[in-house]
Amino acid sequence: MKLDFETCRKAATSRDSRFDGVFVTAVKSTKIYCRPSCPAITPRPENVTFLPTAAAAQREGYRACLRCRPDAAPGSPDWDVRGDVVGRAMRLIADGVVDRDGVPGLADRLGYTERHLHRMLTAEVGAGPLALARAQRAQTARVLIETTGMGLAEIAFAAGFGSVRQFNDTIREIYGRTPSQLRARRSLPQQDEGVVAVRLPYRAPLHAESLLSFLRDRAVQGIDAVEEGQYHRNLRLPHGTGRVTLAPRDGHVAATLHLADVRDLAPAVARCRRLFDLDADPVAVDAVLGADPALAPMVLKEEGVRVPRAVDGFEIAVRAVVGQQISVPAARTVLRKLIAADAGLFPTADELLALPDEAFAMPEARRRTLRGLAAAVAAGELDLDGGGDRDETVEKFKALPGIGDWTAQYVAMRALGDPDAFLPTDLGVLRGARSAGLPDTPKTLAAHAERWRPWRSYAAIRLWRMQ
Repeated sequence: MKLDFETCRKAATSRDSRFDGVFVTAVKSTKIYCRPSCPAITPRPENVTFLPTAAAAQREGYRACLRCRPDAAPGSPDWDVRGDVVGRAMRLIADGVVDRDGVPGLADRLGYTERHLHRMLTAEVGAGPLALARAQRAQTARVLIETTGMGLAEIAFAAGFGSVRQFNDTIREIYGRTPSQLRARRSLPQQDEGVVAVRLPYRAPLHAESLLSFLRDRAVQGIDAVEEGQYHRNLRLPHGTGRVTLAPRDGHVAATLHLADVRDLAPAVARCRRLFDLDADPVAVDAVLGADPALAPMVLKEEGVRVPRAVDGFEIAVRAVVGQQISVPAARTVLRKLIAADAGLFPTADELLALPDEAFAMPEARRRTLRGLAAAVAAGELDLDGGGDRDETVEKFKALPGIGDWTAQYVAMRALGDPDAFLPTDLGVLRGARSAGLPDTPKTLAAHAERWRPWRSYAAIRLWRMQ
């Protein structure tokens, strides 16, 4: 993203929190970088420069402000919605792919050479994959230092550092404090081993009830639940299992994570942010949808409606196939039978392939569709977790027997994070359109929905709420 100095300066001068995560303000005189909303005194224009990411600031020798915590700002909405290689790379890095598989693994997932990938990331976000992963490691380490009683050496390796020395040097360079000094700034609560409490910031407004009601209606006993304004679910993570409780609060979502292996903190946080769509720009979305007189009343009434996304793309695809032509409650019943053999965790593609026929309470054709889907994912032919090109992934998905446009668009919306997916044949969408006084046939509604681009996924969520 090309940053306009004057636009960034005005945002920083007005302390506009909507720009947190879009860029950082780097102060040349102090060598500190901040969020645009930092409450500190605004520096003189000649003393500042604006950079696209915390990693870019760190790469140029700036330290993170300990007052506004710019490294903990919401992610950029630009990378959140983009489906190109840089957007996909940013999501995979956030999920810890570089820490687990190195830059070669990241490049292989994206289908580019390491050199070309580095060149593209540096040109767009001011830092290459190693620098971006290093910035994330430092943020993960700071969270563990300040919220757990883990030993510092243990934190170093849990956060992904190769050595204690590398950990110490990085923390000192980025925060201007040693790990021990960072810990001394906090009074640690008493917590069980493997429990980490973090705040997940978002751009206001956030309509929490729409998220929770959507997830409540589709919760499957043993996997997830919504109780007393909180969402609970079990997680399958790269190094083990976990549980999370997400509680929306003013300005952040409180996340309590129970991790079998604390090395999974970064991917767990990334997946929770993705699930609640916390990196979205609700003001931009609502401005487009609210310009339609038919949607304006609901946008005004419920600001900041998000798209409930996914912690596991394969799970969403299975849910979509199971939900073909049956009600949401009926789909939940079928899914409970599917997970009975492994209560608490949604089956992987390999586990689903191993299930007997009687575990599939559905017509034979749909059972074959699920097994075909699982086979494609298990073989690495279909990437539903953000590594593949969205359009190519949708086409590969639709090429599977039993997968139509409705299923593909639903998966694009929730698993692939496409902000512009739309389901004009969905009965709930059509009922909502009728309630809003919109065209209520698939063809006429699809034509009308062109004015909602590039946010048709958010329009679909609103229409579901209108039915």
